[in-house]
Amino acid sequence: QVQLVESGGGLVQDGSSLRLSCTASGRTFSNCAMGWFRQAPGKEREFVAAISWSGGSTYYADSVKGRFTISRDNPKNTMYLQMNSLKPEDTAVYYCAASTQRSARATMRAYDYWGQGTQVTVSS
Repeated sequence: QVQLVESGGGLVQDGSSLRLSCTASGRTFSNCAMGWFRQAPGKEREFVAAISWSGGSTYYADSVKGRFTISRDNPKNTMYLQMNSLKPEDTAVYYCAASTQRSARATMRAYDYWGQGTQVTVSS
């Protein structure tokens, strides 16, 4: 089992930055690929970014490429999502997820554990 807790969400203005954190406990964090997903009101949950177990490989949705950066600190059992140049369309609940696989994946079905989510609201 892996327990995931997100933090760092909030209300910001268009063009601002936020850093989300996801802290894990339970199963060895460093063996898990991790990902961020988001869900806007009335929309399906979508992939944002993923990182392999070592941090050596990262993947991003086209909509956030160049603005968001995913990273992880294995000794701290924590993953981050640095979000810059935020836009109103980035408004969503952001979820972190952990996979028992080591390679990063962009599909929800690859992930076995999910956090409760943190709200990010970007005002125009």
